[in-house]
Amino acid sequence: MEKIVMQALLYDFYGELLNDHQKAVYEDYVYNDIGISEIAAERGISRQGVHDLIKRCSNILQDYENKLHLVERFQKTKELVARINSLTEQFERNNDLQLIDEIRQISNHILDDTF
Repeated sequence: MEKIVMQALLYDFYGELLNDHQKAVYEDYVYNDIGISEIAAERGISRQGVHDLIKRCSNILQDYENKLHLVERFQKTKELVARINSLTEQFERNNDLQLIDEIRQISNHILDDTF
């Protein structure tokens, strides 16, 4: 997955666990696409300080993901729902009842959260 997309997903899931200063700098960098130099100038800190803070935040967020796997589960669920949608479209075209069984298995898999 593209690095910036992964950073945004990690922040979406775990960003509230950062302190306000970390959140502000990380949001500027990831969401607002503001460069390190500009962030440093706005906040009155060194470029190196901004760089280190962003790297530290990225590591913190990745550590949460390594422990909780919320982003991984979210992405897997999205894939499974997309598969259900595809099977539903196939069923509408072919009226194949076997597809309903596969849809049911996938939905039970999601509900059981066994992936």
